[in-house]
Amino acid sequence: MGTDLFRDKILILDGAMGTVLQQRGLLPGRMPDLLNLTDPELLASVYREYAEAGSQVVYANTFGANALKLARSGHAVSEVVTAAVSTAKRAVDGKALVALDVGPLGELLEPLGSLTFERAYDLFREMMAAGAAAGADLVAVETMTDLYEAKAALLAAKENTALPVLVTMSFEESGRTFTGCTVASMARTLEGLGADAIGLNCSLGPDQLAPLLRELCENTRLPVAAKPNAGLPDPVDGHYGMGPEDFAAALLPCLEAGVTVFGGCCGTSPAYIRRLKAALDGKRPAPRRCLEGSFVCTPVNPVRLDGVRVIGERVNPTGKKRFQQALLEDDLDYILDVAVQQEEAGADILDVNVGCPGVDEAALLPRVVKKLQSAVSLPLQLDSSNPDALEAALRVYNGKAAVNSVNGKPEVLARVLPIVKKYGASVVGLAMDQDGIPQTAEKRVEIAERILKAALAQGIPREDLWIDCLALTVSAQQEQAEETLKAVRTVRQELGLQTVLGVSNISFGLPNRALITQNFLIQALAAGLTLPIVNPNQREMMDAVAAFRVLSGEDDQCRDYIARFAAVSAVPTGQTAPVLSGVSTLEEAVARGLKADAARLAKALLQTEDGLTLVERRLIPALDSVGEGYERGTVFLPQLLSAAQAAQEVFEAVRASIVEKGGAPVKKGKLIVATVRGDIHDIGKNIVKTVLENYGYEVVDLGRDVPPETVAQAAAAQEASLVGLSALMTTTLPAMEETVRRLRALERPPVVFVGGAVVTPEYAARIGADEYARDARQSVEIARRVLG
Repeated sequence: MGTDLFRDKILILDGAMGTVLQQRGLLPGRMPDLLNLTDPELLASVYREYAEAGSQVVYANTFGANALKLARSGHAVSEVVTAAVSTAKRAVDGKALVALDVGPLGELLEPLGSLTFERAYDLFREMMAAGAAAGADLVAVETMTDLYEAKAALLAAKENTALPVLVTMSFEESGRTFTGCTVASMARTLEGLGADAIGLNCSLGPDQLAPLLRELCENTRLPVAAKPNAGLPDPVDGHYGMGPEDFAAALLPCLEAGVTVFGGCCGTSPAYIRRLKAALDGKRPAPRRCLEGSFVCTPVNPVRLDGVRVIGERVNPTGKKRFQQALLEDDLDYILDVAVQQEEAGADILDVNVGCPGVDEAALLPRVVKKLQSAVSLPLQLDSSNPDALEAALRVYNGKAAVNSVNGKPEVLARVLPIVKKYGASVVGLAMDQDGIPQTAEKRVEIAERILKAALAQGIPREDLWIDCLALTVSAQQEQAEETLKAVRTVRQELGLQTVLGVSNISFGLPNRALITQNFLIQALAAGLTLPIVNPNQREMMDAVAAFRVLSGEDDQCRDYIARFAAVSAVPTGQTAPVLSGVSTLEEAVARGLKADAARLAKALLQTEDGLTLVERRLIPALDSVGEGYERGTVFLPQLLSAAQAAQEVFEAVRASIVEKGGAPVKKGKLIVATVRGDIHDIGKNIVKTVLENYGYEVVDLGRDVPPETVAQAAAAQEASLVGLSALMTTTLPAMEETVRRLRALERPPVVFVGGAVVTPEYAARIGADEYARDARQSVEIARRVLG
C-alpha cells in the first residue's frame, strides 16, 4: 500500500476520539486506552460514526497504549492494542481503514530528559509489532513535539512492520514545536527516513495552522496532512471556538496550499468530518512546488545549501595529539569544547571523525554524536570509513546528517549507500576509486558521474550527493591544484552537484600555510566550491568566505560582512584563535550547557570567591540571560535545559565547597509542584522543576493526576509558601480550580501559581491563583519574588 495510500488523491481521516469520549461520560484522569477492554462497544459506536460521516481512515484508540503509560494499569501493550484494532476493524466493517494511533511516550528524550533514544525505540517497537499483528492497515504517529521521538517511532514502524506510516507533529504559532523544532527540519528529516506522509495536528486551529502547512508543502515531496483542532479552546468551559461549517471552510485554503490528507483533532466530532467531506467533494489536489536544493539540519537549525556553507574540520584526531588523547581517555567534554568553538567561529556544519588506533569507532561515534547534540545546534557530517560506525551514528542522529564519505569503488558504494538511503542523509563522494586519485580533472569527473549513477539507483536524491574533487599537496604535486579546480568547475556547472574540498590539504609542508590555503580557497570558491572544509577558527579563511559571499550576491546588501567587521576582532590577522583551552568564563559555560567546563570553572573560582556570591553574581545572571533569550525566541528548549543542567554542576560544586568549609548547604527556599487531578501529562511540569532546581530552589514534586486534597495536605505538612499547579487538558481545569480553593482555605495559605497549555492569565485570576506562569522562565521569576 505504501505511499500509494496517500498519493495523488484527497484522503479523509477521522476527528477527535478523546473529545467524543468525554462528551459521552469519560471521567477526567481515566485512561481512554483501557476502554478497549472495559467498554469496546462505546468505542465501536465512535468508529462507526466516523466511517459513516466519511472518514476513510479511523484511528484505533491506542494513542497512549505504550508500556510507560500502561505500567500501573495491570495490562500489557499487546492486550490493549489488539483489543483496540480488533474493535475498530469490526466496527468499520471494511468501510474505512484502521490506523494504529501512536502518541508521545510522555517523557522527555535525551538530552532534554533521561529517556534514551534506544529505550524510546523499544517502547514504540512493542506497539508497532502488536498493531501489525492485530491487523492495522497503517500507522499514524501523531502529536509529536520532539523530532527525536518522532524518529524513534518512525524507525520502529518501518523496521517492524510493512505498513505505511503517517507522521504528524504539533507546532505553535511561532513556527516551532514545544522543543524548538522547525517545519523545514521536520520535513527534511522525516521524508529522508521514509515516512509515507507527514503533516501537522493538534495545538492550533486551521486558521493558525495554514501558514505552517504552506511551509511544510514547500519543504517536502510527500503527501501532507492537516488535522487541526476546532479552533482554540475556552479555558473556562473547554468549548472550542469553531463549529463544523467554519472548520471545513477554514481548511479549504490548506487544500490550495497542497494539503491532500484532512481530518480533525481536539474539539472535532463526526459532525465536523461530515461537513469536511461535503466541502471537499469534487475537489482535486492542488499542484505543488518543493524548494529545490540540498538540506542538512538539526531540529532547531535547518541549513539549506543555497550558497557557500563552511564545514568545520577540527573534530578530527589526524595530526592532533591532544585530540587523540581525549579519544583514548573517553574525554568527550574536550571534543565538545572543540565543536562549540567552531560553532562560535561561524561554521555551518561540523565534520566529526573519531577514527584513531585503539578506539572502537562503532561504539564511540554514536556517543560523540549524542554528546555534540547536547550543546551544539549545527548539523553534523559523519566522517568514517567504517560502515558500522556510520550506521550506529546515523541511527541516533537527531535531524538530517551528511556522511563523509564513499568513493568510486563498487564494494564501498554497495556497502555505504544503502545506509545513507535508510537514514535519509546526504553523502560525500570522493572522486577516486580502486586505482587511487586520478591525475586529471576528466577522470575525477568520470568517477563523480559513476557515484551519481549509483546513488540515484539507490533512491538517493541528486541534491543529496556532494562531490569531493580532492585537493592534493602542491608542495609535492604542484600541477594538481589546477586539475582540482577544473574538476570542481565541471562537477558544479555540468553535473549541478554540491562540491566539497578539504582545503587545507593544499598547503601541507609549506611555510606560511595560511596564505596558500586562503588563496586556494578563494580560487576554489570562484570555480564553484560550495562546501569548503576548513578550520573556522582561522580568521583568514572565514574572512575569505565572507568576502566571497558579498561578491557572489549571497550576502544581501553586505549585511553579514558589515556585521563581521563592524568591531575589531581580538584575534590579530594571521593568528589562529585558540581551540584547545575550552570556554574561559563560567557564564559562557552555563550559557552553552557545557557541564564539565561549568564544574571546572566553578571549582577554580571557589578558591577565591564565596559560594553564595558566585551563585548570585555569576550563575544566576548567566541563567537569566539564557532565559531572556528563550523569551525572545532566540534560545530554544534544548538550550534552556542544557544551561539548567550545567548550572546544576555549579550548584554541586558550591554545595561541596560550603560543606567542606563547615557551612550549611545552599538552599534558596522550598516549593511544591503538581499536575492536577485527571491530567496525566507532566512534561511541562517536569521542565519547570528542572529549571527551578538549577536556580537553587528545593522542589517537592507530587507528580501527575494529583487530587486537590493531596496537594493541600502536602502544602500544610511541608509548610510550603509557594505551590505550582499544571494542567494540559481543558477537562481538568475544574480540578485546578478546586485545588486552588483548598489551598486558599489553609490556615497559612501559600502563594499559588498556575500554568499549562490551556491556562490563560484571565483564567488564573478567575480561579483565585496569585500568579500565572507562561513557561519555566516565568516560574523562576515568581519563585524569586516569593522565595527570594
